[in-house]
Amino acid sequence: MNPMDNNPQQNSPPAPDLWGSAAPAAAAAAAQSPGWERSVLERLAFDTLKEQRSARRWKIFFRLVWLGLVIAFGTYLFGSDGTATKTSAEHTAVVELKGEIASGADASAEYVIAALRTAFEDDGAKAVVLLINSPGGSPVQAGMINDEIVRLKAQYKKPMYAVVEESCASAAYYIASAADSIYVDKASIVGSIGVLMDGFGFTGTMDKLGVERRLLTAGANKGMLDPFSPMNEKQKAFAQQMLGQIHQQFIQVVRQGRGDRLKETEDTFSGLFWTGEEAVKLGLADGLGSLDQVARDVVGAEEVVDYTRRENVAERFAKRFGASVGAGAVGTLRSMSLLPSVR
Repeated sequence: MNPMDNNPQQNSPPAPDLWGSAAPAAAAAAAQSPGWERSVLERLAFDTLKEQRSARRWKIFFRLVWLGLVIAFGTYLFGSDGTATKTSAEHTAVVELKGEIASGADASAEYVIAALRTAFEDDGAKAVVLLINSPGGSPVQAGMINDEIVRLKAQYKKPMYAVVEESCASAAYYIASAADSIYVDKASIVGSIGVLMDGFGFTGTMDKLGVERRLLTAGANKGMLDPFSPMNEKQKAFAQQMLGQIHQQFIQVVRQGRGDRLKETEDTFSGLFWTGEEAVKLGLADGLGSLDQVARDVVGAEEVVDYTRRENVAERFAKRFGASVGAGAVGTLRSMSLLPSVR
């Protein structure tokens, strides 16, 4: 006899599998309940619809975000030109004149005049200050700005002051002379009342290299001051006369603007320039002072509001990629030094 046969634990039947029997029972119960397929399909349909609605909401959200970004970028691109909006509080209006004075530059007549008009028109502006840091540039652009300053002062009966930072030379001083008073730093560079037309002559170099210049013109003076042709004395005299005429216009503007304050010497209109300290002694400037000092002590309105007109991104883009043939022609003339410059 096998001793294991007497063990009651060995002979007992196996325990039932409760988990195994539950699944078939549930499946059977579900199969027996009426319409269970429809219930499952409805649940799936509702879940799918919920997911679609959620995806649609997110899509609308992201579209609105992109639309907002596009509107904001468009406003920045084509909107503000950098000039201050009008304010009723009493203040000192400032317009910057920095860099070369030339058409298309930040210190062009177009930009500076637009800013000056806005500043003078503002009832809250007690006075206008032109903040200058320029070596000069175009006498035409300078003349336009000077004339507009004279007109605006007469129309609005508002004082206008020039404050010089590093330099106020040539065409920049042409403009500054229209101010009621000019304030400088003791180390500023002021003056250079003169006109020049510079260039190079390559005829000797061409002879040494054996290069022949072939220039065809319709008009005896069309190739005037060509750097690759010998200097024509008659054309040189004509150019000198033109420069002298522009110089006299410059001198007349300075005399009208400075009046009895100007202490003329033989060097005043010779093209020399002086420090701010010496310029005050010569009557080219009225005193030493910075923008904040003039606003506080001269104007009497310590708050300073900037009216400077600056290019926005769209204008810079247009200038870079949409330059006209005329602008290219002007650049060529400047590179050949055929346009006079007050600098």
